[in-house]
Amino acid sequence: MNSILSQLHSKYAAKTWNETFQLVRRCMEKPRDDSTPCQPLVGSLQRLQEVFNVSSMNATRSRLEVVAKQQGMGFHLSESTCYLTADLFYLEVALLPGGGVDEVKVAPHRQSPFSSHSLLQPLRSKDFAEFSTKLKDLISQYDIPGDKDVKFQLFTALQHLGKDLQAICQLHRMANDDERYEKDKINDSLFGSVVADKADFPLTIHLYSPPTVDGVNVADVQSAQLAVMSSTRQTHKFAMASVVLLPLQLDPRGFPVLSATSDVAHETFPACFVLRLKPPVPLLRSFVENINHITGVAVPDVDLQWAQFGNLLAQDSKSDCSPEVELDAFFTLPVGGDASHTYVFPGEAWAASRHAGAVMDAVPFTHPAHLPHMVEVLRHQCAVNTLLRSCMSPHPVSDCARHFEVRPEDDVVGFGFSVTFQRPDKDSLATLLVSIPGCQQITCRLFGAEIGASALEDNVAGIIKRCMSIPVGLQALLEKMPRAESSSDLRVPTEDAASSSLLSQSALEKSSTHASPGGAAEAHLPPLTD
Repeated sequence: MNSILSQLHSKYAAKTWNETFQLVRRCMEKPRDDSTPCQPLVGSLQRLQEVFNVSSMNATRSRLEVVAKQQGMGFHLSESTCYLTADLFYLEVALLPGGGVDEVKVAPHRQSPFSSHSLLQPLRSKDFAEFSTKLKDLISQYDIPGDKDVKFQLFTALQHLGKDLQAICQLHRMANDDERYEKDKINDSLFGSVVADKADFPLTIHLYSPPTVDGVNVADVQSAQLAVMSSTRQTHKFAMASVVLLPLQLDPRGFPVLSATSDVAHETFPACFVLRLKPPVPLLRSFVENINHITGVAVPDVDLQWAQFGNLLAQDSKSDCSPEVELDAFFTLPVGGDASHTYVFPGEAWAASRHAGAVMDAVPFTHPAHLPHMVEVLRHQCAVNTLLRSCMSPHPVSDCARHFEVRPEDDVVGFGFSVTFQRPDKDSLATLLVSIPGCQQITCRLFGAEIGASALEDNVAGIIKRCMSIPVGLQALLEKMPRAESSSDLRVPTEDAASSSLLSQSALEKSSTHASPGGAAEAHLPPLTD
């Protein structure tokens, strides 16, 4: 063995790295009984290339070829231009003699190539990992099932869908009393904000924007990418033309009147449109059922992994919490100064099947008229998730913190939960019932306060709605309860200096952690547990 290695060292000592790369590539491309290349060899080549200084045109070509093969694309050369090809698009990468990149163009199916700045930047900085990530996002836009003819037709249907959504996305949704919701670029529109259609970026919708407190978002914006997925269980009609009626007409609820798919040119395929949620959203069983009813494209239970909803939300907040664990979950959060809260999610209270949930990364549908109603359900769920996650954190549990018990409540509209705690001024318990009828509607009822409960309820509901944080709202409530009991003036302002300070601190703390968004209303008196 030593003799063989010595001979190999002598043989390749004078060869350049480029020659070695070419040799390895030729070995990888030789016919093999196994249809896949030798994975250790692929990994070795990739690691070699990552540390090799890209300083020549051949080196850049080699890196681009590896990226193309990793993404399942074809690779072709023509003098100083590389072509990365797929069924519905291809990339042109113009190279410079020193290994630099002059220009990157994207050419969608039956369209002229155009320059792509988002793909050019990582190549100019020689960040091939970032380029591969962006290329993967681009491929997802054109990842359509079927043979070439089917792909071309489904891609045409997807383009029409995108144009229809851009035509109606600026419409504002109406409340049931015909009053506009609070104006917001994303939340006040029918189904969010559509990112300008670009052939080098998947068509994206921003669905839900969390509240901003002193310029800091309490959570990331929830978005979704439009795509097409296969449907093995049933076929669906795809409009091959626009379904938007011009001039644009609205129904009494403020929704656009659209043509049925069967009323325009259409084709039938075993596929459907899909919203790919970024990030995936934990959905309660009742919310999943609502979406299935809206779209008529049911997501079968066998395709979902149901788990205790509280544990699903805790996945991003507490690393040792898993969907299978149904024990009580404890979370401690700082709420300003030396104060902190510990929130308990009793496992037995959240274990009922009606409180089960599933993390969904894709929601299927077949017509643009489904989107406003689907998005309303997703926004509602996002609000629920944001409020519950505001009670979760990765901080270690503190024995000196004030304790709160969070339980789901059934007799509410939409979704609701109760928070039970010991009063700061008496040796007794109080319960705050938080109801979320819609994504921008939050009501509170306070049980266990003899005086001033109504004013306190309005105050804490306003604070929670503004910052989407249960701890901030409860801390303000704790500070006000003794004053409300002892004061003859029970009017509580919607916001004062103390609550404003708490909101600002909470927002800054959450900017380094996590959150997400929901609904409910009338309720019975929640149990006052120990």
